[in-house]
Amino acid sequence: MNHQKMKPHDIEALRKIVGDKQVLVGDAIAREYGHDEMGTVFAMPEALVIVKDKKQVMAVMHHAHDRYLPVTVRGSGTGLVGACVPLSGGILLDTTAMNKIIELDKDNLTLRVEPGVLLLDIASHVEKEGLFYAPDPGEKTATIGGNIATNAGGMRAVKYGVTRDWVRGLEVVLADGSLVRFGGKVVKNSTGYALKDLMIGSEGTLGIIVEATLRLMPMPQKNVSLLVPFKDRMDAIKAAPALLSEGPVPTAVEFFEQALIVHSASFLGKKMPHPDHDAYLLISYDADSDVALDQMVAQASARCVDELAAIDVLLVDTEERKTSVWSARSAFLEAIKSSTPAMDECDVVLPRAAIGTFLDFVRNLAGQLSVRIPYFGHVGDGNLHLYVCKDKLDDDAWKQVVNQAFDAMYAKAAELGGLVSGEHGIGHAKMTYMARQLGNRQLALMRGIKQVFDPRNILNPGKIVDFDSN
Repeated sequence: MNHQKMKPHDIEALRKIVGDKQVLVGDAIAREYGHDEMGTVFAMPEALVIVKDKKQVMAVMHHAHDRYLPVTVRGSGTGLVGACVPLSGGILLDTTAMNKIIELDKDNLTLRVEPGVLLLDIASHVEKEGLFYAPDPGEKTATIGGNIATNAGGMRAVKYGVTRDWVRGLEVVLADGSLVRFGGKVVKNSTGYALKDLMIGSEGTLGIIVEATLRLMPMPQKNVSLLVPFKDRMDAIKAAPALLSEGPVPTAVEFFEQALIVHSASFLGKKMPHPDHDAYLLISYDADSDVALDQMVAQASARCVDELAAIDVLLVDTEERKTSVWSARSAFLEAIKSSTPAMDECDVVLPRAAIGTFLDFVRNLAGQLSVRIPYFGHVGDGNLHLYVCKDKLDDDAWKQVVNQAFDAMYAKAAELGGLVSGEHGIGHAKMTYMARQLGNRQLALMRGIKQVFDPRNILNPGKIVDFDSN
């Protein structure tokens, strides 16, 4: 069944559900709702519907299902692959007003939240109670619903895992408007298929998350970072898996090179400590006592200098140093974006031992294509972010170069045992590359899952896999 265009009676029906002021159409919809943070995918909805609770979501979906209207869900719009862009028009469902923290359960160490709650609000709410929600994606103004929908990762994934590992339960509105609960506050669950985990990372194509129960833990009492310079990038890249193979597990292991850290510091208008080395690892540890943390630092420092060719180990232990170093690291994406009129991102994940080979390939590729490709990465978990920059290229040359670069990088990643996305998802922008890597059999399985959950293909059509609802 083909999607239907919205009629005036659809708009009136939606206004009855959520209120006149919560439904915008035509020129009243700001252009920012047609793209995400990256901006490479653009399409405007026919109606923007701002929902405030799960009953409104259910009613909207019931109407959309009856009328075969496409529905795309949006949180803060901080994604990078076009997942929240309404390619088929229809309804864009804004969930940012569903931003209540429902319950902090200290006995079960869980937090129940609506999907529009921001990551920074979750952190501030639980940390003042001495608790800790470990996933740490770079964009703290992202909503938890968006994080769950993309299975966001972040810098602490090397020790604590990704978002999927911290979601105990979900309430989800399905395509027909029905409400289902997957999981709950329980720690263990072997009750049938893992439908909760299937929802996580499905990017709004299987259901709409309207409530989440998150796992918490006691907050580590102490933390410290080590800024470790190396004479060249290969020494730094080789050191990361070596640090993980022996000794204490770091909270984060970040890799970057001199040019990027200097540019980021300049972008922020701040001075980066010790900016005159070719490559760096930024390593973090946490613990519950000074004694335990000191042992971790001593052991890691000795290994870096004595065995792993580090030039030095610089302790980032004061608030001033932490702010300086980590703010520069956090600004990498914005610094790159500010340096070029347009860019697109390759978000690959590789076996850690393959990172050096892959980055050598990328540097050679940039030379062959005469294009700038800055990069950085979470080398502790093998996730790299590479940015193809337009700079002075004209539009036609830019499109050609981006396609050539992405074709080559994703093919090389697959050759080395990697995958198309480590944490940003597939959305629309990476569908072709995922299809090439996974092949027809896996795509058919994914389409079968989509068929069961959304036979009319009204939930976020045009994302992850192509689908024909017949």
